Amino acid sequence: MDAQAPLRHHFLLLTLQPPELPMARATGHLIEFPRIPATRWLAVVALLLAALLATLPALAQDREDGRLGSAEMYVAEVEVNSQAEGERERAFAQALAQVLGKLSGDSSAASEPGVRGALRQAGQYVQDHVYRQDEGRSASGAPTFKTLLTVRFDPERVDALATALGLPVWPTPRPKPVLWLAIDDGSGPRLVGVPQAEAARPTLDRAKRRGYQLGLPSGTAAERALVAAIWRGDAGAIRGASSRYRSPMQLVGKMYRDGGGWKADWIVIDDGEVLSEWSESGSNPRQVLATGADGAADALVARYAKRAETGPAGDYHVAFTGIDSAEDYLRLSGYLQGLVVVRAIRPLQAAPGRMEYELELASGLPGFEMMIEGGDVLVAEQAAPAFDEGGFGSVPALPSSGPPTYRLR
Repeated sequence: MDAQAPLRHHFLLLTLQPPELPMARATGHLIEFPRIPATRWLAVVALLLAALLATLPALAQDREDGRLGSAEMYVAEVEVNSQAEGERERAFAQALAQVLGKLSGDSSAASEPGVRGALRQAGQYVQDHVYRQDEGRSASGAPTFKTLLTVRFDPERVDALATALGLPVWPTPRPKPVLWLAIDDGSGPRLVGVPQAEAARPTLDRAKRRGYQLGLPSGTAAERALVAAIWRGDAGAIRGASSRYRSPMQLVGKMYRDGGGWKADWIVIDDGEVLSEWSESGSNPRQVLATGADGAADALVARYAKRAETGPAGDYHVAFTGIDSAEDYLRLSGYLQGLVVVRAIRPLQAAPGRMEYELELASGLPGFEMMIEGGDVLVAEQAAPAFDEGGFGSVPALPSSGPPTYRLR
C-alpha cells in the first residue's frame, strides 16, 4: 500500500457513510431521500478532511511501527541448530543478553559485572518459548530453512536482575526520533522516506535491537527539498521540519560512496541540541547504515539511562541466622551459590544457629538485598549500612553491633 492509501481509505468511508444522514422515507414503490443543504455537506466534509490531514504526519511516521511496546522489551529471537536441551540453554543465554541490551539500551550490557553469571542461569528468567521455521532464499535463489527460538522473559524478574546488577535502565516509553537520511549512490543525494523504507532497513532494524524505534518522514516534495539541509548538517532546518511529527529528537545521516566503499556522517539532535556527531566507513553499506542507530542509542542512553545505586563490587562480611540443621546449611549454601551477584563464598565463623561469611559480590550489599527481597529464603534482620557514594572500600567498615544479618526463612 502506498503512502496515500490511508487518505484514500478514509475519504471512501467519508463518501459512503455521511454522518447523521436522516432516515429515508418509503412512499409506494419510490424511496424519497430528504434533501440535505449543500452548505451543510461542505461544512462536514471540510471539517473531517481537516482533522484527517492533521493526522497524516503521524500516520506516515507510524507506518514504520509505533514505539516499541514494553512487552516487546522482554522478547528475543535466536537462531538455533536443533531443539536439543543444550542448544536451547545456549539460546536462552543469548536471548537474555539481547533483552538486557534492549532494557538498558547498552549493546555491551552482557559484559557488565555479574551478567555473565546471570546468562548461565538464563532459563530461570524464561516465561515461555516457542520454535518456528523460517524459509528464505540464498544468493543463488535456492530455498533456505532455519529454526528460530522465540523467548519471552518474566519482566519482573528481569527488572529485578538488571536493578540488582546496577545495569543502566533506559526508561519507557522511549522516544521515537525521526530519521532524516539522504543517500547518494552516484546519481545525486535523495531523501529516504516511507516509500523507500527498505533502503533504511538496516538502521531501522538495528534501532529495534537497541530497544527503541526510528520513524521516517512521509517523503513529501517539501521534505525531499530538505536534502541540501541534510547534506550540510543544518540542525535548525531539520528540527523545524520535524515539528509536524511531534518528535523532539532527530537522527540525521548522509551516506555516499567513498573510494571503493561507503561513508556515512551522522548527527543526533535532542530538542535542538546536538548530542553527538560522528562518521563511519566500510565496504558493506548495510553495516554502515546500521551504525547510525547504534550511535543514536549510545547518545540517548548516556543522557537518559539511570543506574540503581547498588554499591561497589567487593568482599563483604555478612551473617546468617536460623541455621538449625545440616539441611538449613545446605539450603543456604545452595541459595547463595545461585545468586548472580555472589561470586564467591568464604566461611568466617560458626555459632549455634548462626554462620558468618565473607561474600564476594558483583555489586554492593544494596544489590544483594535487591536480589533476596520478595523471595522466600532470606529476610533482612539487620540491614546493610547506608551506602556512601564515596565508596566502602574492599571490605566496608561495620557498625559496632556487627555485620549485616539475614535470617533463613
